[in-house]
Amino acid sequence: MALKLRLQRYVLQFDFEARTSRGVMRDRTVWFLWAHDTTDPTRQGVGECAPLPGLSPELTPAFEEQLAAHVERLNAQKLPMPAAEDIEAFIERHAEAVGSSVVFALEMALHDLLNGGTRLVFPGPFASGIPIPINGLIWMGGLDFMLQQIEIKIRDGFRCIKLKVGGLDFEKECDVLQYVRRKYFRENIVIRLDANGAFKPDEALYKLKELSRFDIHSIEQPLKTGAAELPRLCAESPIPIALDEELIGVHDRGRKEELLKRIRPQFLILKPSLHGGFSGSAEWIELAQQHGAEWWVTSALESSLGLNAIAQFTSRYALTIPQGLGTGMIYSNNLESPLEVAAGMLRMGTCGWDLTKLAENPDD
Repeated sequence: MALKLRLQRYVLQFDFEARTSRGVMRDRTVWFLWAHDTTDPTRQGVGECAPLPGLSPELTPAFEEQLAAHVERLNAQKLPMPAAEDIEAFIERHAEAVGSSVVFALEMALHDLLNGGTRLVFPGPFASGIPIPINGLIWMGGLDFMLQQIEIKIRDGFRCIKLKVGGLDFEKECDVLQYVRRKYFRENIVIRLDANGAFKPDEALYKLKELSRFDIHSIEQPLKTGAAELPRLCAESPIPIALDEELIGVHDRGRKEELLKRIRPQFLILKPSLHGGFSGSAEWIELAQQHGAEWWVTSALESSLGLNAIAQFTSRYALTIPQGLGTGMIYSNNLESPLEVAAGMLRMGTCGWDLTKLAENPDD
């Protein structure tokens, strides 16, 4: 009786040009990690390894080869299937050093397998049908494109939207925000911003003061990771600051506590694929609560399989603000799932899972 793993590469195709601060994405390669116990090969759990280009440190040109070799080494050891309470220790011994995306995939696959191999990764409110409030992401692009997205999101019932800033002319970005506030003043729309480190230290406070005129909920990562000015900016900014990229690669509990004490952010943005998997994200949440910071969980462009697991994980906490969980509808070849969005809520619908596309693409 032993744990057996199998790796499957899959290329997700965007159905539009997904513009980010790191360029245009037209496709996204992920690796699905299948797990079963050798006593019952018919019951399989699946996890998603989805390192994000430009952000995941483990995503080097040799990543796929290294990942395949790591899976082979684990299979060669004929490891016993861990119990649910032992998964975190199992991960520490066999995956933590490989990268957050691999930790995320292995945790997801093992929990899925232990719960019957039916995509039930974390039993709880979301899996039982309780929806999660989410923000509507506005993709970067020209003004008309962004305004059209805003119109659609608000029409579809979103009351919290997230916009990228720092990629366009600053005055034009302010014009977009002013448009939203003037047109939708009756709807009480919550606006979140994400700068992806685009602001220069000597201009950041001025820009934050200008943006605060539009009643902004929070702004993610206004300065580049490691900026010495960040603690002072968190203390002086009229807009609450959320850390995202700043948390990548910080896995030791002591280093996490030091970061929170030194920078004192108002929010943490947690992406399990980037921030140490589910166990790493849970530790960030615990420490955030101890140090007076709030948080929300965000997906990192995973397929519907990864999004499902993140939503189930997130719903185990008492949620008071919208989470950053999209639907995966950005992909033309995403996997058919019961996930649905209505009125700004992500919920588990009544249709089942259909992984036929994976069977049709066994090697790619």
